[in-house]
Amino acid sequence: METGRVHGHFIETIASLNQQYALSCGCQRGEGERALVENAYGLDIPRTLEEVCHPQRMALIVYDMQIGIVGQALNSEQVTSKVVTVVMAARRGGFRIFFSRHLSLPNEVAGVSQLRTAMAWQRKDKAENVKPSFLRDSPQAQFVPAVTPLQSEAIFEKLGMSFFAGTPLEMALRDCGIGALAIVGVVLEVGIEPTIVHAADLGFVPVLIADACGSVNREARKRALDSLAFGGNTLITDAAAICALLRREM
Repeated sequence: METGRVHGHFIETIASLNQQYALSCGCQRGEGERALVENAYGLDIPRTLEEVCHPQRMALIVYDMQIGIVGQALNSEQVTSKVVTVVMAARRGGFRIFFSRHLSLPNEVAGVSQLRTAMAWQRKDKAENVKPSFLRDSPQAQFVPAVTPLQSEAIFEKLGMSFFAGTPLEMALRDCGIGALAIVGVVLEVGIEPTIVHAADLGFVPVLIADACGSVNREARKRALDSLAFGGNTLITDAAAICALLRREM
């Protein structure tokens, strides 16, 4: 075979492999657009939802979908419906799913931070007047029936706002080779925003499914969304867009 033909065959083979990679990671673009994930210094640098939304690269976080928390959210039924839709799509797509469950400690072992937070939220001037809201076996600490974890899904209990603080979440995600996480649940401006910021600081790519994240205060929600958008690390989307990608064939 002539040198020119060999070179041409090599180029065609590389192009074919690149096309297959683009299809496998959902990164195929229209005419005139980028076909592959940005690559530099031997690293793939995803910048779009399509580039991170793959069951080998992204997990779904379901944040604090508990009876006593969801009940405080604005438009709780609508938010719950969106969460259910996303969770079902993620299950069909074979994505790993991790649930957070917020707990309160009994006052006798709660500590300064827990007691201060309880005093603030319950508007009490004395620590002895607060009551732990989310004891392990209390009704309000249980998941809403519509969003019940499966045996194949993980539940990590937490005391703080960031899902990463004091839980094995980071270890579990890295052990699965996960580099991105999508998040749904409640409450955006209280615990989801800190979790997203923490995730970005740890090197994960956060994906916020905004209409599947509930809030208790509209002004605080807007501040949280504006802050995350300004930070530039978070991919912000909605349930319809993410579900189309979660369900696609890989």
